[in-house]
Amino acid sequence: MAAAELTFEPFDPTGLAEWLVHLRTRYVEERVAAGDSAPEAEANADHSLARLLPGGVPSPEQHIGRVVSGGEPVGTLWIGPYGDDPRRWWVWDVAVDEGQRGKGYGQRAMLLAEALARRGGAATIGLNVFASNPVAHHLYTSLGYQATSVQMRKDL
Repeated sequence: MAAAELTFEPFDPTGLAEWLVHLRTRYVEERVAAGDSAPEAEANADHSLARLLPGGVPSPEQHIGRVVSGGEPVGTLWIGPYGDDPRRWWVWDVAVDEGQRGKGYGQRAMLLAEALARRGGAATIGLNVFASNPVAHHLYTSLGYQATSVQMRKDL
């Protein structure tokens, strides 16, 4: 049996507001795990979200919503142009719902992201992956993503 095609559905305003709360919490947790203090992680999250989504509202070029398979949500996706070059896109967030992991949705969500970016005029697409997430790192590498910079730290 063939896997159902993944589609993208933008959030409605209520869904977007709820997702932003979850995204910020998860981002702060990941920054703390990567070595930031809690206040640093909170400030970084607030600054990033204010810069990327002024007033909590995405620009028309931003794609923020649910990844859906067979009519059922299986994850979330946020992609859009990065900086001043409209041909340079970024995966700001991609997440597969916990109960849906291990079913190939991560790979298919990334391929969906790439297709959406191409339709938006992208020539490149990038992302950040925390070192504490080896499953995601392996996924991105398997899809042809290459490291462009690496931050390192040593506990003393």
